[in-house]
Amino acid sequence: MHRGVGLAAFDRQTQSLQSYAALSSTLSQTHLTSLHSQLAQFRTALTRFASSHRDEIRKDPAFRRAFQQMCSEIGVDPLAGPRKGGWWAEFLPDLSDWTYELGVQIVDVCVSTRERNGGVIEMRELIRILSKLRGVGQQQGGDGGITEDDVARSIKTLVPLNAGYEIIQIADGKKMVRSVVKELDEDQAVALSVAQALGGFIDVSALVEAQGWTRERAETALENMLLRDGLCWIDEQDEGGVSYWVPSAMEWSD
Repeated sequence: MHRGVGLAAFDRQTQSLQSYAALSSTLSQTHLTSLHSQLAQFRTALTRFASSHRDEIRKDPAFRRAFQQMCSEIGVDPLAGPRKGGWWAEFLPDLSDWTYELGVQIVDVCVSTRERNGGVIEMRELIRILSKLRGVGQQQGGDGGITEDDVARSIKTLVPLNAGYEIIQIADGKKMVRSVVKELDEDQAVALSVAQALGGFIDVSALVEAQGWTRERAETALENMLLRDGLCWIDEQDEGGVSYWVPSAMEWSD
């Protein structure tokens, strides 16, 4: 008797588990269908907004940045192509072309200035040259002005090239764009920061005074920047002794 009751209870438990599983599957499918519907509505609304404000997104840097931040916060990558689930190129071809075109110009500027700066250019200098090439105002000024965010997104499109294009931040928070496959060590980053504060000039004494380094450490950092990485020029005719000039930290007028 006890054995029969146990089997019946087991059968009821099995039936209950099967019923719960069926209910869970039904609820999951309903939830999934609802989610797909909501996503479709959201995509339609976002696409309508982007299409309605196409010109503002393209020409107004502040509006473009706000739109891109909105996309980022909700997990939408506006640079992803159709194969990666993106829709930017599909619905905003002009803006997509603008981003890739800027990427090509970034490569052009970085390559053409590499001989003088060793493959590291200050962000503001890069934007200044790009703005001049495109005939637009720098930063927020002018129609279609270029911002740091625009440069960052365009550099993102260069990643498949594996050419080392990357934005780096040095000690004082300033941003540099690197266009060669090599890493800056901490001492080089500090030396760049000190050179920027001095208008591009730097020597061993400046590093010792600013950072409290030993002369040996300062000399090693500058020699590596000169001989190993080509990031600076040496001036052996300076009245105060050997000094260095860092092109990426200098102001250029061309």
